[in-house]
Amino acid sequence: MSNKPSLSTISRLTSLNRFILSNPLTNALLVNRPTNPSTTPTSKATMSSARQLTFIPGPIEFSDAVLQAMSTPSQAHTSPEFIATFQEALKNTRKLFKSTDANAQGFVLNGSGTLGWDIVGANFLNANEKALVLSTGFFSDSLAEALRVYTDKVDIIEAPGFGQTVEFHKIAAQLSEAKSAGAPYKLITITQTDTSSGVLSDVKGISEIVKKTSPETLIVVDAVCATACEPLEFDAWGIDYVLTASQKAVGVPSGLSISFASGRAIAKALAKEKPVAFYSSLKKWLPIMKAYESGAGAYFATPAIQLVTAYNVSLKQELLASGSIDERIQAHKVASDAFKDKIEALGLKLVPVSRDVAAHGLSVIYYPEGVNAGDLLSKIREKGFTMATGIYKEYKTKYFRVGHMGVAAVGERKKELDLASNAIKDSLAELGYKK
Repeated sequence: MSNKPSLSTISRLTSLNRFILSNPLTNALLVNRPTNPSTTPTSKATMSSARQLTFIPGPIEFSDAVLQAMSTPSQAHTSPEFIATFQEALKNTRKLFKSTDANAQGFVLNGSGTLGWDIVGANFLNANEKALVLSTGFFSDSLAEALRVYTDKVDIIEAPGFGQTVEFHKIAAQLSEAKSAGAPYKLITITQTDTSSGVLSDVKGISEIVKKTSPETLIVVDAVCATACEPLEFDAWGIDYVLTASQKAVGVPSGLSISFASGRAIAKALAKEKPVAFYSSLKKWLPIMKAYESGAGAYFATPAIQLVTAYNVSLKQELLASGSIDERIQAHKVASDAFKDKIEALGLKLVPVSRDVAAHGLSVIYYPEGVNAGDLLSKIREKGFTMATGIYKEYKTKYFRVGHMGVAAVGERKKELDLASNAIKDSLAELGYKK
């Protein structure tokens, strides 16, 4: 008799090894990953044995429950198990955006938040139609660039200065002028939080202006860095399309484009005579999403099984754990206010001109005079924390960005945000900074 293991035994062992290595909980033990505050280094420590903690504005740190869901074994996308998971996730997406409108529909697709921009252009604009973009930074401008792929008629109203919001009277005037000329804007885009500036736009207030001045204009909200951090009432505010992504406060690894469309936005997409896109066509995706939400499998393109499973876990166990998104939003506000208080106590200045227009998912901070940008972020990294540089025009070397979303800010590991602020304080002191 041979002592060699059979091929079936080798196959089982290989599968087991792969599962162990892919399981985030066992992997944490293998690489000494800090999964809770007790195993996280202090701001004085180095990261020689533990990994960097990610405090950029996305991707963020992820909970163990979400990472465990990412190790879900393979499933057929039309299996009863996955259909039930996707159905629950789509139903909970309604709660995420606060909509009970049966004519509205959630879309959870493989892709990044940027896919949402293409969905807007491909479905809600024709080549001769006008779009109005409100710009508060790099991502607002990038959205305008994306829309210009679909129409040449994209106008931008810029904030009067970096760190400021677009003025209401300018929005009303431009909408009114276009309508009076017989060519109203087909849509307006609002970047709720522009991650490049940390500026928070008043979606409710702007929506009221649009409804009063140009009610036929579709209201589109880029909420990629705002979802679960800032209030958004889809039905009550009359929003037509909101787009977000998985890797920020939604708390799931990168790879899902999550959005929600009103009945009239869907009608516009369905009325489009000549398609200008394939993958981003809502005509293609609408029956798929409706089927899954009703408990039936369907196919257009294969969904990301593990990401959808993780998204469902995040919705149930974290974002909507209290039954409403409100508690999570308030927790982010409390964490943001406390962090910004510490930053300002150090004598540092925030990019947003006031707390009233400062987003709660991140803090955007000017470097203090005499401190080299690269030196500060390098020092912070030595202490175990990765933070982000600036990215907006001539200001990009003048500020840095700290994300404070999800488990490491408002979850079971929220003490890590305190350690991150300590790392900034200690790093500044080591560089000779004095208030």
